[in-house]
Amino acid sequence: MSNSVNIKSAAEIDLMREAGALLAQVFHMLDLYVRPSLSTMDINNRVEDFIVNELNARPASKGQYGYQYVLNSSINEVVCHGVPSANQLLKSRDIINLDITLEKNGFIADSSKMYVMPEAIPLATKLVEVTYKAMWEGIKQVKPGARLGDIGNAIQKYAQAHGYSIVREYCGHGIGREMHEEPQVLHYGLPNQGLVLKEGMVFTIEPMVNQGTEKVKTKKDGWTVITRDKKLSAQSEHTILVTSSGYEVLTLRKDEQLPAEST
Repeated sequence: MSNSVNIKSAAEIDLMREAGALLAQVFHMLDLYVRPSLSTMDINNRVEDFIVNELNARPASKGQYGYQYVLNSSINEVVCHGVPSANQLLKSRDIINLDITLEKNGFIADSSKMYVMPEAIPLATKLVEVTYKAMWEGIKQVKPGARLGDIGNAIQKYAQAHGYSIVREYCGHGIGREMHEEPQVLHYGLPNQGLVLKEGMVFTIEPMVNQGTEKVKTKKDGWTVITRDKKLSAQSEHTILVTSSGYEVLTLRKDEQLPAEST
């Protein structure tokens, strides 16, 4: 990552909107596809086929940093970067995060969504709901003149008020022609601290929220990050544009409604 934050032009923003809208279509497809008994590799292959052959776009994660797949599939205690496998079958009590990037015309969108299997326990369902709402608490802070600390603080306060912890090792990030640009967007912090937001900035907000301790560890595969206490983790992610008066969610899905505070 460079040290400067790339302010996107109107033309670049239009291209990012297109990539974001296409990525939202991927999740709409998955809403009808993801179910128990599928393997995470089944999901990976379906997403790759959909992005390449139906959307005429590129799965941006494939080949990035040496990664071989088009998505991360993180089940239950997996915090992030879960690796698809033909041997890993979704069970009826699982929760799974699917984290997907898509590039179209040189610009990348990044989003993730939790899928809750039909027999997941209420404690798992609650974690998923709180994580999603915590992400939105962060998104609602976005406007010119606000600071990155406002985003992190809003997310942290909401998650901790429900008894959960925020993973510290991973954060949101600027995005555009590169998957990871400046700035880094922490999901914890103090209000009125950090970088001042400006119109034309684009970045992800993607809190990882744990049922137990925030401490994590990476498995021997070098990718998969799990909770140290083996308790559940959830994540939600969108790509966000700072507009002249607030924010625009570039990866907003059909099933989502903007909070009243948005512009």
